[in-house]
Amino acid sequence: MEQKSRSVLNAAVIVASLGYFVDIYDLLLFSIIRIKSLTDLGLNEIQIRDTGLQLLNVQMAGLLLGGILWGILGDKKGRLSVLFGSILLYSVANIANGLVHGTHGYLLWRFLAGIGLAGELGAGVTLVSEILPKEKRGYGTMLIAALGIAGAVVAGFIAEIFNWRSCYFIGGGLGFILLLLRIGILESGMFTAIKEKKVSKGNFVALFTNRARFLKYIKCILIGLPSWYVIGILISFSNDFATALHVSGKIVPGTAVMVSYAAISLGSLLSGYLSQVWKSRRRALLAFLGLTTVFTVIYFSAKGVSPFLFYVICAGLGLGVGYWAIFVTIAAEQFGTNMRATVATTVPNFVRGLLVPISLFFKMLTDHFSLLGSGLSTGLLCLAIAFMAAFAIEETFHKDLNYLEELV
Repeated sequence: MEQKSRSVLNAAVIVASLGYFVDIYDLLLFSIIRIKSLTDLGLNEIQIRDTGLQLLNVQMAGLLLGGILWGILGDKKGRLSVLFGSILLYSVANIANGLVHGTHGYLLWRFLAGIGLAGELGAGVTLVSEILPKEKRGYGTMLIAALGIAGAVVAGFIAEIFNWRSCYFIGGGLGFILLLLRIGILESGMFTAIKEKKVSKGNFVALFTNRARFLKYIKCILIGLPSWYVIGILISFSNDFATALHVSGKIVPGTAVMVSYAAISLGSLLSGYLSQVWKSRRRALLAFLGLTTVFTVIYFSAKGVSPFLFYVICAGLGLGVGYWAIFVTIAAEQFGTNMRATVATTVPNFVRGLLVPISLFFKMLTDHFSLLGSGLSTGLLCLAIAFMAAFAIEETFHKDLNYLEELV
């Protein structure tokens, strides 16, 4: 393990990891300081709720749009173009977020920050997957996910120490430092080899014009479904579920988020490592989906437990969905060099976007059933869909990525 770890700790892996760190830092930071910032801007309770929802929606729209734009750019102009462009836009937007004095500006800059953040993970995973030998690329993407998720923990501490404007300034400053660190990083040799070839690159529409290609793409998205169910429903509303479960003390969602994200970071390391040891992405994926299922059942069975034990269960859920490294690696490995950045960048952002239909389905159930029954039913459905996609998806551990996708 030591020798293999040293061989993947190159500049590209490090800067890609730090890019995802900034990505997660910002996404969680915004969730933490959203109410504080809107209160400081003079909004009342109703306005805070409505504008807060608008901010979440425009940020999500930015992530979805940015995922498509950066993915196409990554396949047409190169992986480095995305790594430089996305972090530059994010850095400017984040500093501007700290300077806003009204909701219109706040909405605009959160939208642009979302676009900027959308390219970080996909471009980083694509670059690392292409520059590392196939027997070691899992270690590279494992480190990206593990270090990146740690950004959530840092965001929690930063938000406790500084005011909301300073938190945004720190995020923007980190982005500019990262921009400087990326100078000198070399482009993927696989992309360079096809750069001047007359071949279709970054054709997003082509993902939907061929049945086999479309199904492969959809499976890449669906295996990530439980991750945002856990974070967006079980962890974000952990206080409400704890009340329904008669947990013996107060549960703070912010604490549950930090605990779960710390466990996700550990899960990213463990899932990536096991995929290398087992020489199978699918086996590691299925193992962690199984772990998520177990802790989901435990979560809804935790009636009357102490707050400490409930937080431990939240950590177990985080560990279970720590297969994020495997999930994005599988997506990158499924497609040829001329489509890889498009897929690897859009897939994680589309999974984030799936929180919207998941939330709507959960809300629909709560209109007719109990909170606990609705939450468990939603989770089991998400897990069942993910399991079916995981069993059907191609094993890619030994796959040579130096090939082109035939777009006909």
